Amino acid sequence: MKFPVSAALLDACVLGVLTSSATYGYDLTQKIQSTIDISESTLYPVLRRLLKDSLLSTFDEQFDGRNRRYYQITKEGEELLQDYRTEWMQYKGKIDGLIAGGIIHE
Repeated sequence: MKFPVSAALLDACVLGVLTSSATYGYDLTQKIQSTIDISESTLYPVLRRLLKDSLLSTFDEQFDGRNRRYYQITKEGEELLQDYRTEWMQYKGKIDGLIAGGIIHE
């Protein structure tokens, strides 16, 4: 994709993926990488920041003799995601209008 991914957009994507269920870091990375071209090294600092800001929480589970760290969205994360969704729809509508020929939909 030719368009850069901002930190806020990446935050929104992570929070959005986690609304359906808690998941471990590698699986989360794979889900996001299926749509956005990012590296694992980009995603883990995002997860740490979202944890620090209380937008995510974690728990560990055993899998094949190893611990997997699972991430889940918090109530605060759900509230921020709703704000992101509202802003995204407004922003997307304006950009769609510009790309379609300068018509801005409010």
